[in-house]
Amino acid sequence: MGWGRTFLLGDIGNRMDIDDVEKEVARLKHELAGAYELDVTQERRLAMLVKENAELKLYLTATLRLLLAKGVVSRDEIEAVVREVDGSDGEVDGQYHGPVV
Repeated sequence: MGWGRTFLLGDIGNRMDIDDVEKEVARLKHELAGAYELDVTQERRLAMLVKENAELKLYLTATLRLLLAKGVVSRDEIEAVVREVDGSDGEVDGQYHGPVV
């Protein structure tokens, strides 16, 4: 590719250079399209996780409110258990990464 090909082969060398560039452009377009598809897939996955998280929060909130309304547990009991569970995975951080049951 380049001036050597053009010098030695003239127009044929130019055409070969153009073919090489066209192939490289096609390869880069394909690579870029793949990256875009990956981004779209990640965006869909993220949207699905956000929706799932909101649904879990809805059901947890409904369950806790029902338990509180029926007097099954008190707010203090729930808060105490939350603190206990939060620390049970080794770190008090507002998250839990252990088994559910």
